[in-house]
Amino acid sequence: MDQFYSDEQRMVRETARKLSDAVVAPAAAAIDRDDVFPRAVYEALAEQGLFGVALPEAAGGVGLDAMAACIVMEEIARGSGAVGNAFAIPVEAALFLHHHGSAAHHALIPGILEGRVIPATAVTEPDCGSDVAAMRTTARRDGDDYILTGTKAWVTFGQIADVIMVFAKTDPEAGHRGISCILVETDRAGVVRGKSEDLLGMHGLAECMVSFDEVRVPVTNRIGPEHGAFKMAMENFNFSRLMMSAMALGMAQAAMEDALAYAQDRRQFGKPIFEHQAVQFMIADMAKDIAAARLLIHHAARLYDAGHPIALEAAQAKLFTTDMAQIHISNALQIHGGNGYSREYRVERLFRDVRLSQIYEGTNQIQRMIIARQVQRAYA
Repeated sequence: MDQFYSDEQRMVRETARKLSDAVVAPAAAAIDRDDVFPRAVYEALAEQGLFGVALPEAAGGVGLDAMAACIVMEEIARGSGAVGNAFAIPVEAALFLHHHGSAAHHALIPGILEGRVIPATAVTEPDCGSDVAAMRTTARRDGDDYILTGTKAWVTFGQIADVIMVFAKTDPEAGHRGISCILVETDRAGVVRGKSEDLLGMHGLAECMVSFDEVRVPVTNRIGPEHGAFKMAMENFNFSRLMMSAMALGMAQAAMEDALAYAQDRRQFGKPIFEHQAVQFMIADMAKDIAAARLLIHHAARLYDAGHPIALEAAQAKLFTTDMAQIHISNALQIHGGNGYSREYRVERLFRDVRLSQIYEGTNQIQRMIIARQVQRAYA
């Protein structure tokens, strides 16, 4: 694929690969074991300018594109899926503020890119996930302020975030047409962070519930037009689905590399297990599907960078990549046999971490609904 990369994309890939091999991968097991936010690793990503990879230079970024962001994500997630997940948060937050925020919001971007300001986004609630329009958190207008009330669930970085972009109903009777996005500084009175979630995988992301008990914020904290956040969120999901696809791709690539190395080293019945056709076929299928996933992701990223709508392509990339990663990381664990069930081997962590990718940023059942509707429109 790198034959088609620009010189800048090759350079940023090499930067990300070296950082992943030298800093991310060596820390991955400890991050998983201790379940503590890896601030030093996070800051190392910021120091290399990677959080601004898709942001224009005029906005303080590197000036590349979504394609470059996906390339970097694959390399980072190859070292650690959790760190890849952490990488996505500031990348997406900076882009969201750049596209939809005011001058005051833009002033936050340098701190986010440098790792000094940790952002989070709060959409999902305890009783609503895929059905965004059913959210119950409200932002009631009171003069020049909004008063936020409600609870958000699964807030990545929720325990450590300095600012949270909260999606709330400013017109509770209007369904999805009544949602606004409010920037909430977490030191405001009434912001209550829950305990860190005890998750299957993806450890170290300080994920928790966040409640808003009559939290007063100025109207100037609203990002974008009042009642206009649903469309903004859906557009942002397209980019974030590319990032999650690339995250799953990186983990699948790591699993294939581990499976291949193990299969050539492990001997059974007098020869390396790679010489057994059953193992060769599993690795062949990994290589095939990883290549197909990379093409889907890069195709969607190129369309995005060219200004085309990508609801269909982003859903296809997310659905195919995350499903194939789940299957092939499981097969990589199988190739490891009993050792694959041990935490001494990376594939066990990959097996747990990748499971989230089929749920995150819209479940794969939702992706199938999106694809079906887009196909129906195309052929109507």
